[in-house]
Amino acid sequence: MSCIAHTETARISLATSSRLLLVIIGAASLAACAQSPAGRQRADLAPTTRQTAIERPHRVAALHPRPIYRPHRSHDIASAKSTASQGVASFYSDTETASGEKFDKNELTAAHPSLPFGTKLRVTDVSSGRAVTVRVNDRGPFVRGRVVDISPSAAEALGMVDKGITNVRLDVVR
Repeated sequence: MSCIAHTETARISLATSSRLLLVIIGAASLAACAQSPAGRQRADLAPTTRQTAIERPHRVAALHPRPIYRPHRSHDIASAKSTASQGVASFYSDTETASGEKFDKNELTAAHPSLPFGTKLRVTDVSSGRAVTVRVNDRGPFVRGRVVDISPSAAEALGMVDKGITNVRLDVVR
């Protein structure tokens, strides 16, 4: 066999050997991924004994504002005025609203997490019975447990400026 043919055979076997080595490394990497903790996650979720269930309590998802109950639209006037929700209200001041309009502390406006902009809400203080009608023009509140943020003038109309927060009932007017 000539010297050139022997060198060519060695070069081909070196290329074949390096490809084979890469395939083996790739297969080993995939096998390692299959044995990672992410691959065993299902087995960790199903406790086998009562003791295991006690040691690993369920994780609770973060609380999000509850969607407002909106009845199906009907021609009945009585169903048009429904209670939207009940909870804690606070008042706020901002420079610009999520609707794009400039915040005006003298207007009767509110921030609500899900109602469409322009919705009229009657906000009623549960303890005093005082009520004010506001227009939704912003998004919020972003504090857990609160259902609405109202402008300072609406807070003054409800008499809650000194308290800061109060329990309210929200009624969708239109």
